Amino acid sequence: MAHRWLRAAALVTLCICVAGQVALAEDDETSGQTGLDKASHDNASRSASRDDSTRDHERARRLPQDSATHQSITLADGRVLNFTASAGSMRLRDERGQDEAVIGFVAYKLDAGEAKTRPVTFAFNGGPGAGSAWLDIGAIGPWRLPMEPGKIYPSAPPVLVDNHETWLDFTDLVFIDPPGTGYSRIVADGDAAKRKFWSVHGDIRALSEVVRRWLARNDRTESPKFIVGESYGGFRGPLLAQELATNQGVGISGLVLISPVLDFGADAGAFAWLDRLPAYAAAYREEKGPVTRIDLADVERYATSDYLQDFMRGPRDVDAVSRMVQNVTQFTGLDPALVKRLGGRIDKTTFQREHERAEGKVVGAYDATVSAYDPDPTSNYNEWLDPAVTGLEAPMTSAIVGLYSNKLNWKIDRSYNILSEQVFRGWNWGDRPQPPSSMEQLRAMLALDSKLRVLVTGGLTDIQVPYMQNKRMLDQVPDYGVPGRLQFKVYPGGHMFYSRDDSRKVLHTDAEALVTGQ
Repeated sequence: MAHRWLRAAALVTLCICVAGQVALAEDDETSGQTGLDKASHDNASRSASRDDSTRDHERARRLPQDSATHQSITLADGRVLNFTASAGSMRLRDERGQDEAVIGFVAYKLDAGEAKTRPVTFAFNGGPGAGSAWLDIGAIGPWRLPMEPGKIYPSAPPVLVDNHETWLDFTDLVFIDPPGTGYSRIVADGDAAKRKFWSVHGDIRALSEVVRRWLARNDRTESPKFIVGESYGGFRGPLLAQELATNQGVGISGLVLISPVLDFGADAGAFAWLDRLPAYAAAYREEKGPVTRIDLADVERYATSDYLQDFMRGPRDVDAVSRMVQNVTQFTGLDPALVKRLGGRIDKTTFQREHERAEGKVVGAYDATVSAYDPDPTSNYNEWLDPAVTGLEAPMTSAIVGLYSNKLNWKIDRSYNILSEQVFRGWNWGDRPQPPSSMEQLRAMLALDSKLRVLVTGGLTDIQVPYMQNKRMLDQVPDYGVPGRLQFKVYPGGHMFYSRDDSRKVLHTDAEALVTGQ
């Protein structure tokens, strides 16, 4: 889910120590012994204590045994889906066979049909540092937490309902938490494992291994395989497809990329302003009623033509700046004096603070239609909790923990990292001079595999990863002889547009068409 690199550029292991109890027992058991006997006994006891402590430490570093339960949900049309829900873990080891990380996952497999040939989809969230709960109980799993704007807030009851738009309807699902997210943890001592897993390429190598091993363990190597990724998880998608095909011997049939960051260098120069203009307009126009992408055709046309041309003329061209100010004011509804002072260049944070300034509110970067009161409206500093993401963290975390414990019978006495600041801040973005991008891998895989299908999606009012940014880049990708394999869809809503019922339903329809090849 949520992608914190753009905002910035924008575990403590439970150790059950019984040494003190053992020491007390030693005092009782050794009273009256000779010095030599007592010393010998002490040495043996200390050795046993260390062994017990090591075993306890190891137990604390492991996740519970895998659990499988039989479940069912009822869809809107009355159909009942009977399925097996599995919560488990997988250990990743280094070349010496030493444990480095333990990876938690949840799998939902339909009971009916031929498992070997049924599609299976692997789901990854973003961050880096986001747990898979966002996609699991937010969008595509069998249960979901209602997230409609205005009905979800930090203290909202975390009550799950049957998800009528679950993708389990047409594909089995596996939700994977990278190390440091969800219940997954790095268990190796020192920082070497963190540097390995918390990096662009180390992350991909580890996750591709988990996918391959899960397929082999569950006898699903013959199944059509798909990847769905959100935000940074969408960035992962093309890289995973290439890594799986070239180094793991696993072919991917399709990708569904939800609000992906495909190129971290795309948000620069004139594009930083023009890409967000349609999203600003969508948020402004939605105040008067529902908005679709068709309703934004005039803004898209202006942003990619007249706005870009006037921008390139520079601030010394008074007429060009005047035209920009007039049009940007019209499309965003912002104060004309503010737009004039900024020369028609409206950055994300300015729109967040100014869009609802009259009400004393700020809007979310991940959905500019979701707002909360500005905690310090007279301050020159821009400090607030994003209402479109931070407001969801508590109920989402409580809901996923309840799901693991109550429905999946996987009880864990440790925190679930739905958004790990430690992972994000420790991420190694690589030593290449240019920002990371997965466009090269997307092109390469589309060119290599004429059967690969890709659906890239976005939300109209997402100003963190504006949909126009991905549209620009995808427009430059050839069809490689098979038109229609690369699709781009935009839905009402923000970064997590699936929080809206109508958008989630359309996403279900579009994803089903991709997976089933219709």
